[in-house]
Amino acid sequence: MKIVIKVGGELLAEKSAVELAAIANDVRGLIEQGHQVILVHGGGPQTTALQEALGQKPQIIGGRRVTDQAALDALLMVVGGKLNVDFVGALRRAGIQAVGLHGVSGGLIRCVRRPPKPVSGSDGQAVDFGFVGDVTGLNEGLVELLLGGGYTPVLACIGGDDEGRPYNINADMVANGVAKELRAQRLLLITNTPGVLGDVKDPSSRIPKLTIAEGRRAIESGQVKGGMIPKLEESFEVLEAGSIEQVHILGHLGPGDLAKAMAEPGSVGTALLR
Repeated sequence: MKIVIKVGGELLAEKSAVELAAIANDVRGLIEQGHQVILVHGGGPQTTALQEALGQKPQIIGGRRVTDQAALDALLMVVGGKLNVDFVGALRRAGIQAVGLHGVSGGLIRCVRRPPKPVSGSDGQAVDFGFVGDVTGLNEGLVELLLGGGYTPVLACIGGDDEGRPYNINADMVANGVAKELRAQRLLLITNTPGVLGDVKDPSSRIPKLTIAEGRRAIESGQVKGGMIPKLEESFEVLEAGSIEQVHILGHLGPGDLAKAMAEPGSVGTALLR
């Protein structure tokens, strides 16, 4: 089985080292069971911190970062540099033959600049997100070459256009695009929340399972807010597209939780179903 796993930037922080180690060990277990795993990571909190340290004012609309040239430079330094190296290092310590890449390398993640358009949280106004890309394709041959050689690709959420220009792409969108292009069977989105919550202030309000229709109603009613909105919207698109059977939104994981989420949908996090 092909499994795409996205890890949010908050889990690559030093304070999350124990949880990241548990995730890495679970990934090794999945690989030892014969599954092919492709990892994608973000770096939103670290990019924001660097922007602020450089005197920039981050602009986030509907959970999405407006990316001018200065913001793009910060993201390339953090996501394409330090975090990718740190994540690969954590996986290597768990015994995984991890290889760090970004989307510009070998045309790995092809994209085009996103046109201005309204999004959730923009009050119907079209938003120009700057150097933000939409995934248009994947260099499947490169991914398959690595997987066939026993390596685990670790992809930073940076895409490239046909001329090699880099673009910021939301890590969930990269994971969705990669899963779709590779015809993966499972997509796991690991973040800093235990799943989709009925009340964002109450971790015990985790919703075990959501259909597409139920999730859209939760967005329209305002029950789901902030960065969870694009996460759900983009997950619904990939579910509707075809091969992916389930999308899991997970967080606050301990040893064995990844395998448990796959074997018993809804037992950990939130399972999104068609």
